[in-house]
Amino acid sequence: MPVYRPALRLLLLIFLLTLLQPNPVLVTPGPRQQVITHHPVIGVHTRLTDEVEPWKIQRSLQLVREMGSPWIVEFFPWAYYQAEDGYIAWEHQDLVVEHAYAQGLTIIARLGWTPAWARPPDTPIAYLDETAYPAFAQYAAAFAQRYRGKVEYLIVGNEPNLSREWGYRQTTPADYVELLRVVYPAVKAANPDIVVLGGALAPTLEPIGSAQGLNDLDYLRQMYEGGAAAYFDGLAVHTYGFNFPPHAEPAPDILNFRRVELLRDIMVAYGDEATDMYITEMGWNDHPRWTMAVRPAQRIQYTLDAFRYAETYWPYVKVAALWMFRLPAPDRSHMDYFTLVTPEFVTKPIYQEIRQWARDEG
Repeated sequence: MPVYRPALRLLLLIFLLTLLQPNPVLVTPGPRQQVITHHPVIGVHTRLTDEVEPWKIQRSLQLVREMGSPWIVEFFPWAYYQAEDGYIAWEHQDLVVEHAYAQGLTIIARLGWTPAWARPPDTPIAYLDETAYPAFAQYAAAFAQRYRGKVEYLIVGNEPNLSREWGYRQTTPADYVELLRVVYPAVKAANPDIVVLGGALAPTLEPIGSAQGLNDLDYLRQMYEGGAAAYFDGLAVHTYGFNFPPHAEPAPDILNFRRVELLRDIMVAYGDEATDMYITEMGWNDHPRWTMAVRPAQRIQYTLDAFRYAETYWPYVKVAALWMFRLPAPDRSHMDYFTLVTPEFVTKPIYQEIRQWARDEG
């Protein structure tokens, strides 16, 4: 059978290109580093869930350390890692945890989202009902056990007081308390040292009976009335400044940074003043056209003032984590204006200012 010259040339070209291909770069965590900071309250939500390239994960976490943030909050979706009952894919989780640990960062792991096999057909990924609570508890326990000594904090769910985070169902504190009751003992049995955080409550003004959710103040009261205090070691909360400066007075009908104090009053009223709080989302936005945004210079000043306020007046708050550090790709919405670093790893002025302040002893 004749062999044509063009075909031979093509085969030769392919062979030569194969020889010219560089060997893949092996990205290893390396020796453990130490975060240098005078302000250990600083934290960031890293959003590495959809970042797949190891060098980008490593670079993101290096930048977090270099900024002076000892804390990260990272989402580990159950739906991503246990696509079928009985098998958990640990590769990506290992990658994030090992690199974060190597950078000397303290990890707060947020677990949530339900795989298709664990929820009714035609329900959204956030749908989690009581039939799946034991399966979710098994995943959470396996996670806590696997990363014992490297992941010290774990959040059960996210913003359960919003219906969209509850599978677009009516959200009830009783349902969430039952989830904590199932998950907490399973996780503590697997890793007694891990700190289980409840809540991650969203700041909202939704009244009782709203289809959108329930305001965080009423939700927290009902959590305590349902016995939730026995099933979490710390309370995770979200607080955003929106158009308000960080020192603005809090009020039940206003959403601002100091809303944390109203939540704290509820904890104290129910005799839970010994329990710490963890701000796992906070911050300001500097989108030029979003009505809830501020100017870039204001965003920088408000952020630094918020850190100062938290470390001065809130001894019960262990971390104030900014939403969010970086996105793997542009969101092309106002969300891009919450970030500190671009997808291309260009640090924004706010990153540089936080980095400078972290080195400031004053």
